[in-house]
Amino acid sequence: MDGNGRWAAERGLPRPRGHAAGQSALRDVVYGALELGIPHLTLYGLSTENWKRPAAEVEEILRLLGEGADADREEVFARDVRLWWSGLPEGLPAGLLDALESTVRRTAHRRGLTLTLCVNYGGRAEITAAARKLAGEVAGGDVHPSAVTAPLFARYLHRPALPDVDLLIRTGGDHRLSNFLPWQVAYAELVFLDTLWPDLDRTGLWRAVETYARRERRFGGLGEAAAQGRMEST
Repeated sequence: MDGNGRWAAERGLPRPRGHAAGQSALRDVVYGALELGIPHLTLYGLSTENWKRPAAEVEEILRLLGEGADADREEVFARDVRLWWSGLPEGLPAGLLDALESTVRRTAHRRGLTLTLCVNYGGRAEITAAARKLAGEVAGGDVHPSAVTAPLFARYLHRPALPDVDLLIRTGGDHRLSNFLPWQVAYAELVFLDTLWPDLDRTGLWRAVETYARRERRFGGLGEAAAQGRMEST
C-alpha cells in the first residue's frame, strides 16, 4: 500500500494525513474483495524498515493500525471478515498488540474473507526466524536434516496457514517487492500500479483482478494452451 506520503505532499498536507486517507482506501478495497468473493487479502501495514521514518509519522501509522485492528471501532469487522496478523511483536505498542490479538480471537469463526495485516513485518526477518526455529529443532534431534522440505520449512513461518499469493498488487509506481512475503509470492502474478494508495478503491482492485484473470499461469510447465496443442499434435 504505497504512496500515502506522496499523496499528502501533492496536496500540501503533512504525511500523516496521507496515512489517514490510506485507511479509507483500505476499507473500500476490503469491501471490494468481499464482493468478489476473494478468500484472502493480505496488506503490508508496517515494515521492519518503516521504523526509520520520522517518529511522528511512525506514531500515526501505529495509531491508525490500532484503530483498524479494533473490532469495536473498525466497521469492516461488522462484515464476515476474519483478522490474522503477521510480523514480529517486539517493539510494537502493547495497545496495538492487544487490539490485534483480541480481534483475531473474536473473528476466528468467520469465513467470508481472511484479512491479514503485516505489522512490523519483513520477509527476510520472517525467513530468518523460521530458519532459526527449525535449526534449533534439528540441533535438538526433533527433526532429522533429511526431513527438511519446503512444506516443512513453511510450518515455521509467522503465519503457516497463510496460502501462497496468487496476485500481488503494488501501488505508487515502484516495481519491486520491498521484502513483502518473499516465500509466499514465489509464483504470484505481479501487478504494479502508478495509482497512489489513497486514490485506490474497489474498482482498482477489480481491474487488477481482471488483469490477473487474463494471464496464463504455468508454474514452470507448458501452460494449458501449450499443453493442449502438444496433446493434439501427438
